Amino acid sequence: MHGKNRIGYSLLETEHGTVKAYSPITKESLPEKFDVAGQDEVNTALDQAEKAFSAYKYISATKKADFLDAIADEILALGDELIERACLESALPEGRIRGERGRTMGQLKMFASLLRDGSWVEASIEPAMPDREPLPRADLRKMLRPVGPVVVFTASNFPLAFSTAGGDTASALAAGNPVIVKAHESHLGTNELVSDAIARAAEKTEMPDGVFCSLTGKGYEIGKHLVQHPKTKSVAFTGSFKGGKALYDLANERENPIPVFAEMGSINPVFVLPDKVATDPESLAKATAGSINLGVGQFCTNPGLIIGIKSDALNTYISTLATETESIQATTMLNSGIAKAYKSGADHAAEQSGVQVIAKGAEAEEGLEGQSTVATVSATDFLKTPELQHEVFGPFSLIVTCADSDEVEKIIASLSGQLTATFLATDKDIADFETIIKNASELCGRLIFNSFPTGVEVCHSMQHGGPYPAATDSRFTSVGTGAIKRFVRPVCYQDAPKSILPEELHNDNPLNIWRLVNGSLNKDKI
Repeated sequence: MHGKNRIGYSLLETEHGTVKAYSPITKESLPEKFDVAGQDEVNTALDQAEKAFSAYKYISATKKADFLDAIADEILALGDELIERACLESALPEGRIRGERGRTMGQLKMFASLLRDGSWVEASIEPAMPDREPLPRADLRKMLRPVGPVVVFTASNFPLAFSTAGGDTASALAAGNPVIVKAHESHLGTNELVSDAIARAAEKTEMPDGVFCSLTGKGYEIGKHLVQHPKTKSVAFTGSFKGGKALYDLANERENPIPVFAEMGSINPVFVLPDKVATDPESLAKATAGSINLGVGQFCTNPGLIIGIKSDALNTYISTLATETESIQATTMLNSGIAKAYKSGADHAAEQSGVQVIAKGAEAEEGLEGQSTVATVSATDFLKTPELQHEVFGPFSLIVTCADSDEVEKIIASLSGQLTATFLATDKDIADFETIIKNASELCGRLIFNSFPTGVEVCHSMQHGGPYPAATDSRFTSVGTGAIKRFVRPVCYQDAPKSILPEELHNDNPLNIWRLVNGSLNKDKI
């Protein structure tokens, strides 16, 4: 590995020291050294990205789509080298990494398909009406346009799909923006392999130099420089509340504030309703345990909170969940920081008034392993302790026992914004709790019935985001085709000559896209 920062097609050596990736598998630092970028490298990257933007924003959608397809092809061409490196740096199993590579490629190709269709730009046309009384109407044409260089902070728990060429990068490039990736310190080798693949794809499809850059940082300074650089126009982040909020605050300290689209995690409440739990509490508990412990609980959609109404069936559900938890083996987590934070968070939750730990999995043998933990608390104590709403990132879940539906309603009213809310319910439950369920939809981005929140489908209809603090802007998603709308802004052209108008707004509709013309959606020529 070359260990250098990437500025477009060029590799840049620095004089700010080096860092190494750490393998949670070998428990040692990996041998490769990676140069640390500083303010000068940030300036160079943003200057190059701005130059690239002046050309990239005018490149046809078809050519941009070819670029995204080429990135997917280059990632696949990395073969087992990428799989092995990602496994080594994350401790995730090979099957998970191969699946994640497929998802990464699928996202890129999904956005390529979106670009070829072209209708996503929301073209809207109101032709001039010079003879209208009492006042004439100007010719008005509007569509979505790219914003400029986007900085992407990669995620710790998805070394491919939410990383260097993940959904944030794919959607920002698709929208017509250059991307500067801040490499995750846990995935430095994986980042380099994928960054080089993106650069090869850019060269093969003749994209402008600087359409993609990747910088390696040490500590928080590089992130601060990137967010506060005047040429950065938008930021994407997936990670902790603390990290996302820090970037959000930095962006708002700028002379010209910019949007930070941060997905910051969630406790993803699961409501186990009475009729449903009475039907088969054991099976329901086993399925719950599987969701809590999937990927050592290292998903932003992990079910960290379970709410039920006291009953014999709920008692059986809880005891079965406890038994299942005790059989779970402690497993290596993504990195030492996450493992340490998990243990600290689980211990802190257990110390709160009224909280009782009812089961733990096999004891962790060393500091990098996450021990599955389930605890209970009454609704009364939960409502008195706002700290119990803090995410514990890992295989931890808190069961809140309610006396009746009124307490369930109070729980919902107390919860902050969530990525998901899940109802395990029969038709009878849905009828009995209809108002409560509808109220729950106000606090989440995705309302789920009779399945579990872990697992996010990449498609047109997905919403992965939610009211604060789950995300900084609940109007947008970080998964699915809707993610592209984070990195565009509407521009209206009034009485503009044809030479100035984008092709999407030409009268003859040369791209054959769906447009809103005088309020009617069609593909007609004007």
